[in-house]
Amino acid sequence: MTDDAYFTPQEVALMRDRDFFHAKARIMAKVREQLEATYLELKHELSGVKLLAPSDLDLAKHQLVKGEHLDAFPYQYLDFPKHFAGEEKFTFRTLFWWGHHFAFAMVLQGEPLLRYKQNLINRYREVADRGVHLTLGPNLWEWRSGAGYTLSLTADRKPEVSAVLDGRESFKLARFLPHDDPVVASGAIPAAARDAFRAILPVIRP
Repeated sequence: MTDDAYFTPQEVALMRDRDFFHAKARIMAKVREQLEATYLELKHELSGVKLLAPSDLDLAKHQLVKGEHLDAFPYQYLDFPKHFAGEEKFTFRTLFWWGHHFAFAMVLQGEPLLRYKQNLINRYREVADRGVHLTLGPNLWEWRSGAGYTLSLTADRKPEVSAVLDGRESFKLARFLPHDDPVVASGAIPAAARDAFRAILPVIRP
């Protein structure tokens, strides 16, 4: 048996902790409640809003998902609006990722992609300096943020953003909210998701 098979004092202490999983269950239930409220907030926000979206987008559809293994950490997310059809994607995801952050992200792929790119560049002033990031990962399902993972859309980075978008067959715009942000403790995730959607809206409106 290798040394790695022995338990450290910290690991033994965690084994003995009977309270953690009760606390985790309470937190995950509250996250679910926040995501359900976010769906209602976004549904209200989208009422009467014109979107540059796939013709078969169904605003009656949404999805709530819960899992345990996003890079080994628990997570929950809401997809609304939600559209996945082969290579075509038009989805706004509100993600809770344990140990990391909340993320509010617009996932875009498919036939209208050139229009989305043009909107981002042509309406850059409307999106810049509003806490929105362009993700840089090799796929749409990378949720880490920071150096090497995201590019902040600041006013001075329009040429850089344009260069990153060039040749891409998909892209994702996102805001990130640390768990220790007062917004989280106050239970204002629905409003944070709404505000993130509004910040990204210039890219996805006609």
